[in-house]
Amino acid sequence: MATDAEKLTQLKSAVAGLNQISENEKNGFINLVARYLSGEAQHVEWSKIQTPTDEIVVPYDSLAPVPEDPAETKKLLDKLVVLKLNGGLGTTMGCTGPKSVIEVRNGLTFLDLIVIQIENLNAKYGCNVPLLLMNSFNTHDDTSKIIEKYSKSNVEIHTFNQSQYPRLCADDFVPLPCKGKTDKDGWYPPGHGDVFPSLMNSGKLDALISQGKEYVFAANSDNLGAIVDLSILSLIMLMYVYNISVTPKTLADVKGGTLISYEGKVQVNEFKSIEKFKIFNTNNLLVEADALKMEIIPNPKEVDGIKVLQLETAAGAAIRFFDHAIGCNVHRSRFLPVKATSDLLLVQSDLYTLADGFVTRNEARKNPANPTIELGPEFKKVGNFLSRFKSIPSIIELDSLKVTGDVWFGANITLKGKVTIAAKSGEKLEIPDGAVLENKEINGPGDL
Repeated sequence: MATDAEKLTQLKSAVAGLNQISENEKNGFINLVARYLSGEAQHVEWSKIQTPTDEIVVPYDSLAPVPEDPAETKKLLDKLVVLKLNGGLGTTMGCTGPKSVIEVRNGLTFLDLIVIQIENLNAKYGCNVPLLLMNSFNTHDDTSKIIEKYSKSNVEIHTFNQSQYPRLCADDFVPLPCKGKTDKDGWYPPGHGDVFPSLMNSGKLDALISQGKEYVFAANSDNLGAIVDLSILSLIMLMYVYNISVTPKTLADVKGGTLISYEGKVQVNEFKSIEKFKIFNTNNLLVEADALKMEIIPNPKEVDGIKVLQLETAAGAAIRFFDHAIGCNVHRSRFLPVKATSDLLLVQSDLYTLADGFVTRNEARKNPANPTIELGPEFKKVGNFLSRFKSIPSIIELDSLKVTGDVWFGANITLKGKVTIAAKSGEKLEIPDGAVLENKEINGPGDL
């Protein structure tokens, strides 16, 4: 069996011949693998984990109010760039192309809403906040065409590409493209921690700095709650620190990153399970940073029967490289991701309202928690999901909904309390127009 040094030497030779990627990408990939082979993959000793104090995780409600002088606000915003992570595809929801072009509400996509938000910000304060999209090799071509529709907008839109790394064959550490897998399946984008080197290598960083930009607000494009917040921005500029947002977790939050105190430093760690923690990372960052070495996350996969390894990093992990770094414990409203059609049901319902590009919780909902929604595989793809609802039900007073089987919803339906709807195998179950279901278990037409 080859030693780690021999694996690395062999890998350098193989990667040198991969003409599909740049020298920066080749060097970045080799450095990541070298760190992994040296034992830098994430290893956490649970006994050393401590809960962060209020000095480290600042409560949102303790932040200073927004400056009353519009000129001061303009001055703050003119130093800001909004960066959205736009590398993901909508394939898991049955859509083709970038996930950010899925229609969320009123015919508007994630990207439409993001642009509208910044348009309103620029118009209100007379500022120039640009939008920066970090694409992947999967989304670059489509996104370049899509953003042409915003050419008359008052928002400057810039794009750059996340790194493209070859998947590694797990058994011999040979890049998968070197074994003939030269299509997109042979490659991967190495996690959102790659935002730092990719932004620098793209040349966009120097260009933005020359325009007087100092701060980046980075967030996933599918998080509808990740909007520019002037209170948080004021905090960052006042303290000149790296900031990351966290929020109290709910029963639906089962994996992801959480902010911890570890060996005297604050850091974010990505865990397959976060059940032991009370808060977790929303992936909303405000940063002022250089190239960083984040913890490596090994991600084993299988491509056409071949076991491969992807080495990834997470953006939040950069927090430990900054002195005086802090978190901000924000309201749950800042974490509103749409990862599945169950999330789409929430944001398309009367539980939320839409104004000026902002999706806002309906004040008529008294329960601070959102309903839990479980939809069967018949609803997994967006097209199927939309076809099964004449209109999205009212769920203001809903606690939970579980739907399984061939279920179809009529118009103007109201769901309250705990509702379970299960169609019997091979049978179609239609919920009639105007139905009001409160604390009901429906297994057939006779239960309606």
